[in-house]
Amino acid sequence: MDPGELPTDVTPADEAAVAELLGHTPAGAFVVVVRSDGDRPAVIANAPFLVDGTPMPTRYWLVDPVLHGEVSRLESAGGVRRAESEVPPDLVAEAHERYRRERDALVPADHRGPRPAGGVGGTRQGVKCLHAHLAWWLTGADDPVGEWTARQIGLRPADGAR
Repeated sequence: MDPGELPTDVTPADEAAVAELLGHTPAGAFVVVVRSDGDRPAVIANAPFLVDGTPMPTRYWLVDPVLHGEVSRLESAGGVRRAESEVPPDLVAEAHERYRRERDALVPADHRGPRPAGGVGGTRQGVKCLHAHLAWWLTGADDPVGEWTARQIGLRPADGAR
């Protein structure tokens, strides 16, 4: 299997919907892992490499426009700094490590060349992108920053994507 590929059953409708939601054709393979109430893609899981071989550190991408907007407003109001001050750093570090291990498990053992790096959103420590944290949390992952973000925007675990 090419390193930019994932086993996938992405439909042409999903490909078109994700391209529309992103505003461009995705540069790598992905699968839809969370859907909104209307069955539209809400979170995608990316392959660890783009089709051109460029490492893709962000495994989970939030494509739901409503949630994306809510998280953007939270970030613009200082949400990243607040999350860093309210979520214990050791829990953030553990989440980054779990994310990194999950993504790196998809990299072929014989891969030579640049590899994706970092944890959630490609960062090695602290909080960089609340969107990436929420996306991973929506998959059911144990991400304390994603959970914090969900609470801030009024999303409960049972709600999932809207």
